[in-house]
Amino acid sequence: MQTQKILIVEDEAVTRSTLESLFEAEGYQVFCAENGDEMHQLLTNEPINLVIMDINLPGKNGLMLARELRDKNNIGLIFLTGRDNDVDRILGLEIGADDYLVKPFNPRELTIRARNILARSGEPAKTDNQESVSEYRFNLWTLDCDSRSLISPSQESIRLPKSEFRALKLLLDNPGKILTRDQLIKEMTGRELKENDRTVDVTIRRLRKHFEDVPETPEIISTIHGEGYRFSGQLD
Repeated sequence: MQTQKILIVEDEAVTRSTLESLFEAEGYQVFCAENGDEMHQLLTNEPINLVIMDINLPGKNGLMLARELRDKNNIGLIFLTGRDNDVDRILGLEIGADDYLVKPFNPRELTIRARNILARSGEPAKTDNQESVSEYRFNLWTLDCDSRSLISPSQESIRLPKSEFRALKLLLDNPGKILTRDQLIKEMTGRELKENDRTVDVTIRRLRKHFEDVPETPEIISTIHGEGYRFSGQLD
């Protein structure tokens, strides 16, 4: 099996060196960048599987670099930050980060989160009794699983971040069934739901915005208060 490649984008030398040693000890091939220019150069030259990036970088910060990253590809992305800031957290998730960790962090927790994202970087595997579905049609919309694109009734194609794609696919695989936040976040990120974690709610809000742009679309994702969310649309 080919060694997976991780790119650390961190301007603080001690933290960068610590992360490099941590992931090399886990068996990954690790590359390091101090800023956005170095990040882009490495991404051009190497098939990176996961980017772990500090938000507070000199020049272009991590949020700006993440937007540039998401414009070109859907590599796994974990944000690191020295501030437990809800605004940064929500912006990061809005951009499409797969996970978010506040410094100082537990090294073991970071490696587990990274491993879960890497393990889920491909398309969801089919179960023993279920064929892989490449396309879902519902309420005049289409979810193309091969390209991770949501296609509107007017045929506008929207490339979904991994978290949105996985949440919507899980809802479509379970029409009418209430899915808890725990189930959704495990499908989206491979980790357990933490106290006061709004990742699922932010992701559902982003998904709903796509549908709300088409006024004639009925409610597709329902909130079941105190329980979770449910696909309420009509599968074709």
